[in-house]
Amino acid sequence: MASDKGSSAGDATLRRRIEPREFEVFFDPRELRKEACLLYEIKWGTSHRVWRNSGRNTANHVELNFIEKFTSERHFCPSVSCSITWFLSWSPCWECSKAIRGFLSQHPSVTLVIYVSRLFWHLDQQNRQGLRDLVNSGVTVQIMRVPEYDHCWRNFVNYPPGEEDHWPRYPVVWMKLYALELHCIILSLPPCLKILRRCQNQLTLFRLTLQNCHYQMIPPHVLLATGLIQLPVTWR
Repeated sequence: MASDKGSSAGDATLRRRIEPREFEVFFDPRELRKEACLLYEIKWGTSHRVWRNSGRNTANHVELNFIEKFTSERHFCPSVSCSITWFLSWSPCWECSKAIRGFLSQHPSVTLVIYVSRLFWHLDQQNRQGLRDLVNSGVTVQIMRVPEYDHCWRNFVNYPPGEEDHWPRYPVVWMKLYALELHCIILSLPPCLKILRRCQNQLTLFRLTLQNCHYQMIPPHVLLATGLIQLPVTWR
């Protein structure tokens, strides 16, 4: 037991928190581990109370486990709205995206916001279409940034006393690279990001390949945010 960790010894969410090492390896955008982790928040109606918990892959993907658990444990009242926020270590695959849309269509009082630390097999066209379908159905899908990592560390991690500000400082460039690729997916553009794993020293590398359509369709501030792209200059 680690009752002396977390935000306080009397924290009611303490038993549902994950350990710092787990958070570090699951949500590092450079790590390409197979397992997935889900941290989630649920709010009902106008209540300010937030229910937090976590989930992992089992025989099923973690998104399917959540849907099964959520629908089996709660009696839905159509007149009461429900707001759900997911923090996922991997974005949903196309099959999970389809299941999520099915779940939401059956429960119109539920809204879902999804933050992801990495894009799952983002070169696969079915996965790309699955994410587009989610966004087009009203689901908010975004890449985790510094505020989201900080929020998760404070609210989901069993951090040691006095280390509420010491979440793992992942390179911001990876967050911006995935955000750039997510724009490509949503806008139905060709992939511009390729992830490479050099097995000898376990380095995770990336390569950017931009085409004219990327420069034309993606907002300039998204391209420039990576610090790796120089926009063409038009002389007048």
